[in-house]
Amino acid sequence: MIAEFRLPDLGEGLTEAEVVQWLVAPGDAVTLNQTLAEVETAKAVVELPSPYAGTVSTLHADAGETVAVGAPLIAFDVEGETDEVPSPDAEEKAQPNLVGYGAAPTATGRPARRARRSTGARSAADTAVLEAAPHDAVPSASVEQVIERPRSTPPVRAHAKRLGIDLVLVAAAVGDRLITRNDVDAYAERTGSSHGEAPAAAPSAPGIPATAAALTPGERETRIPIRGVRKHTAAAMVASAFTAPHVTVFHTVDVTETMDLLAGLREDRALAAHRIGPLAVIAKVVCLALSRTPGLNAHWDEAAGEIVQFHYVDLGIAAATERGLIVPNIRDADRLSLVELSEALKSLAETARAGKTSPAELVGGTFSISNIGVFGVDAGTPILPPGQSGILAVGAVRRQPWEHRGEIALRQVMTLSLSFDHRLVDGAEGARFLKDVADVLEQPGRAMLLR
Repeated sequence: MIAEFRLPDLGEGLTEAEVVQWLVAPGDAVTLNQTLAEVETAKAVVELPSPYAGTVSTLHADAGETVAVGAPLIAFDVEGETDEVPSPDAEEKAQPNLVGYGAAPTATGRPARRARRSTGARSAADTAVLEAAPHDAVPSASVEQVIERPRSTPPVRAHAKRLGIDLVLVAAAVGDRLITRNDVDAYAERTGSSHGEAPAAAPSAPGIPATAAALTPGERETRIPIRGVRKHTAAAMVASAFTAPHVTVFHTVDVTETMDLLAGLREDRALAAHRIGPLAVIAKVVCLALSRTPGLNAHWDEAAGEIVQFHYVDLGIAAATERGLIVPNIRDADRLSLVELSEALKSLAETARAGKTSPAELVGGTFSISNIGVFGVDAGTPILPPGQSGILAVGAVRRQPWEHRGEIALRQVMTLSLSFDHRLVDGAEGARFLKDVADVLEQPGRAMLLR
């Protein structure tokens, strides 16, 4: 029989996901829990395992399409009493709930396509095609009209863009089916843009360089759709910036003794494989210092009218990836040793770079660290992750002249930047926390005084 697999609830209120790539095709035999596809949510790229063993019958969405939670994603031909597709009125068999992907979805409907805006501007060739097309094939193109994006794959869209062809016009000829590369090429032949050559440019206006006038808008600018992690991060940062009153304080500290400590740890054969770095030490010190400033490890619950203080530290580490900024968390970081923190940071970074960070790893943080020093930056004013009351930016370690024991000497110096929510943390508390962190980095032995 035919079994439909609908996009499951990926958790944390996510309502849709974009198909990044299919790892199976119609006709393929799949096993239970075999990875079917990679989908991108607003937070991460996740792999979808198969809830059935059988043969792939239909892919309901193409790579690049956005699918609503609960919408049909893929169909399987599985062993059963009948090969007929159940009627829509028939009671559907409950879909297996995939572990880690939330409750079973109930929404139905076609895969949602991202809306695009039509500017209404068409070339002479485009206008001719529109006039020749059936009146019901292409909606009237008024300025700023929102229309549905034609069905196509990312390579086909890229090919059309290189030729300067609007896929809406190609869709007028092929209908609602998936647009192929051959369809784009056929349209290019009809309009004189074949073999990747755009129609001849009009003479340039007086005072405008010929090279500039010959460029098409696509050559003069690049438009990148706002979606996925970038879209989620932008919304979260705007919400945080205009909700929590941010205050940022700075402190420059001599970290020479900490760097000497790390050099000694690297020479220890028992620890050489762990490659403990400055960020691991700072993470450990932050966990110790938070116990003395609980307001920085808290959440302002507006709805309940309460301040929630956490008795654990889920430490967020800002990570720059090709898909945008993400802040995965190290759970119960305050219970980890320096070596364990170092390994957790290494695993977190590798997972983020590979784009494998799960949505569950991106929620629930109580305090965050942003290592801007890796980019050679000394200081900044970091924005609080939503729901958190503090974030520490760690600057680059630099050798520079510094007063040391009454004399000027070359020392290794770092600037710390702490942003905090002034509703929960007073200036004195923020300064005390920053001083606690700085004191231990200046003299690592002082960590024994914190608890």
